[in-house]
Amino acid sequence: MTVDVYGVGNTLADIQVQISDSLLESLGFAKGMMTLVDHETQQKVLAALGELPRNQCAGGSAANTMIGVARFGGQAYYACLIGHDSWGDFYQRDLEGAGVATNPANRSDGKTGQCLVFITPDADRTLNTFLGISSAIGPDQLQEDIIAASQYVYLEGYLFSSDDGFAAAAQTQKIARRHGTTVSLTLSDPFMVGAFKERFDAIIDQGVDLLFCNEEEALACTGASDREAAGEILAARSATTYITCGADGALVYSNGEKEMVPGVRVEAVDTTGAGDLFAGGALYGLSYGYNPVDAARLGSYAAAQIV
Repeated sequence: MTVDVYGVGNTLADIQVQISDSLLESLGFAKGMMTLVDHETQQKVLAALGELPRNQCAGGSAANTMIGVARFGGQAYYACLIGHDSWGDFYQRDLEGAGVATNPANRSDGKTGQCLVFITPDADRTLNTFLGISSAIGPDQLQEDIIAASQYVYLEGYLFSSDDGFAAAAQTQKIARRHGTTVSLTLSDPFMVGAFKERFDAIIDQGVDLLFCNEEEALACTGASDREAAGEILAARSATTYITCGADGALVYSNGEKEMVPGVRVEAVDTTGAGDLFAGGALYGLSYGYNPVDAARLGSYAAAQIV
């Protein structure tokens, strides 16, 4: 089996709901951020949403990126942990239907994780996440032979919120290094970077070839005052660094050079997954011979389409 990108991340069935700013404020969640909650809290929030229309799909940051790689025609594999429940059945069908391979044995007793995605009229997204059984993903869910046959591994920063998830990320990195597979990492969320900075630093210091983040995550990781200063710091720690900058496009640092790749103009409806799909487009491009800047152009296109 040959794989372009082997992703590791939390399995979350996304439940997307369009709501007003006032309703979001009444629910008490920080706009544009991710908040971890338990199952009981999430069920109460769902009840508070009443009969508002909902859309559901296989999600989780790294899963979105693998779906992006697959939709471009690449070979993507997703290492994850899914519950033996109806949400788990749905998730596996939806993921495989999108063209992403996974290990059907990676299922366990417990509830499949769910993420409530609140979409406000300005197209921003706020995440309410119940990790469920996905918080227990660890080294046992990895497959060394497939990592060895992959061009890239892609690690999701959300993994770092649990000991098992961090162990899975560290082991993936170790296996990839042993077999010459390129290591990529996404910082995922400014809250995560602030709360688990030591873990992010440990993985980056062990060797990350390709780093993905947005402006807020870059600032949280470096303590810099602006995105260019943050980029210079991150560029010294990774061979190639991508900083997504919303409608402005993306900063690319590679081979000692810096370039701003412009964004693709669209009417924003929902920014959920924009950074994930930027990474999906860029990873697909890199897997098929694009240079880092042209890969970023494809990433910007992919992000714009999902927005």
